Amino acid sequence: MTRGTPSASGRGRGEKEVKMKLKVLRRRRKKKKKKKKKDSGEGHNDDNNNNENGGRVKGALCNSPRACRKKKRSMLFVVVVVVVFNLLSCGPLQALPLLLLLLFLFPPYFLSLFFFFFFFFFCVCVCPLRRQHKNDNRERVVTFHTFFLFPFLWPQRAAMPSGERRGRVGPVRFRTFLRNTVLDVMRSRGWLETDSDLGWDVFWADVGWIREVHDHVRLDDVQRINHFRNHFELTRKDFMVKNLKRMRKSLEREGRVEEATEFDFFPVTFSLPQDYGMFETEFRRQPNAIWIMKPPAKAQGKGIFLFSKISQIAEWRKDYKQRQVGAVGEKAGGPYGAEQVEPYLAQRYIENPHLVGGKKYDLRVYVLVTCYSPLTVWLHRTGFARFCHQRFSLRDIENTFIHVTNVAVQKTNPKYTPSSGCKYGLRNLRQYITASRGVETAQKLFDDIQNMILRSLHAVQKIIVQDKHCFELYGYDIMVDNDLHPWLIETNASPSLSAETPADYHLKFNMLEDMFSVIDIEKRRTGDEIRVGGFDLIWKNGPVGPACRGDAKGGGVTQSFLGCANELEIPISHMRMPPRLQQMDSSERLLT
Repeated sequence: MTRGTPSASGRGRGEKEVKMKLKVLRRRRKKKKKKKKKDSGEGHNDDNNNNENGGRVKGALCNSPRACRKKKRSMLFVVVVVVVFNLLSCGPLQALPLLLLLLFLFPPYFLSLFFFFFFFFFCVCVCPLRRQHKNDNRERVVTFHTFFLFPFLWPQRAAMPSGERRGRVGPVRFRTFLRNTVLDVMRSRGWLETDSDLGWDVFWADVGWIREVHDHVRLDDVQRINHFRNHFELTRKDFMVKNLKRMRKSLEREGRVEEATEFDFFPVTFSLPQDYGMFETEFRRQPNAIWIMKPPAKAQGKGIFLFSKISQIAEWRKDYKQRQVGAVGEKAGGPYGAEQVEPYLAQRYIENPHLVGGKKYDLRVYVLVTCYSPLTVWLHRTGFARFCHQRFSLRDIENTFIHVTNVAVQKTNPKYTPSSGCKYGLRNLRQYITASRGVETAQKLFDDIQNMILRSLHAVQKIIVQDKHCFELYGYDIMVDNDLHPWLIETNASPSLSAETPADYHLKFNMLEDMFSVIDIEKRRTGDEIRVGGFDLIWKNGPVGPACRGDAKGGGVTQSFLGCANELEIPISHMRMPPRLQQMDSSERLLT
């Protein structure tokens, strides 16, 4: 055997070593592949694996394959719950990103089962999707299976056929605590009454509900309620006077003196006890004047009395001083010390009212505000004058049947009857004034009344909290003096809608019917109307209607149709009235 040539035994031994090394390498590679598959994305590696994998850093997500599978299932559950919630509350487009996340994280075979069972069973049966036309508020139901089979249907908005009226699918649901003309009007429109706390479309609520509940609920877009949140800025007597005075002073500071002088439509008023010193000074300046005391937060003429001497309110003043002393000495009861004395308004009494048949009267005018930003005001043509039962005289200022026109006060008169003529329609009153004073004088009076209403609303426009769910039907009480100058007495947030006579029922039924047509819950209007029934649009972010006197900045620019004929009123069948009114004679409609 030559030198440098390996022997046969040595060559065989070397081949065996090479084969053994190759086997070891293959085994190591297989182990590495198995560990990579098992620990892929989990970061679970021991020290040996770290050395074999080139010192790879340990993962911190899981400590074992079982824990990783458990965490993955919990993640899946959370994502599925979020997807279901988004589908229920928002719709498929908002849930689409989460569905893509599911597709990225989890195996396709699981997603196929998930899509099949969830979308076919749950969404088709439970979650219908509502679509709307571009020019139509009627709703058409498109379910999820229709959307996935025909995806072109859902995103598009079909054009409404020409000449087709707007409408609403399904009856309107309403809720109310009242059992008067409001209930009759709602039922006559085919609406369904409900007792649900929030399952209604229209809620005719009282002011107490607004004060206690309204701020704590969230309303849907279609829901409407009949009061603004802080309606009291206009409907509480002392707040109304405060806001009118503030508006007048603001105009004076801006140098708009002529506009400020237009705010002369409310009598001299003081809030007691806060302004007692100023009231006493004004009282002594005109010692022979007659004043009227009113509680600012009461209605129906409660607590009203007249006086002409300071001594006549001595008891009220004495009561106030005693409670103030009790508050200082902490001798009075109650959790907060002494009870506060009941506040009052002291207001100059209008001693020269315009009389009809020797009797004093005031006007009840219905005003509908659908929005404060921009200000949108509707004025109803019909209203009525409320007369005192006895002839006017200043000799007996303690007789409320002479000086207080509220129906609730006049009904306490033993001689009062519903048909005794204590109400007179605005149309009849306008005809009377036209015949006695002339056409221009009568038109000027009702123009002044309309402009006075607009100015009072402008005074609180920036204060009232705007809410698209709210509207307000105000009952304006207006006094007219012998010079035919209107005076704003108060604004009612809840004007009486109970009917005493068939004529009264006829007026209020038509007024409420027109009001709900303006609110347009059924989506029948085009939105461009300036007259709906007896309601005329007089302001919509600016004057609406024929121009007359006044400055546009002050709001007095529109001609009034107040007291004009309403040829669109609906005749009310005698059989549709409440049984107590069917027995009365409805041949004469003095209120129309």
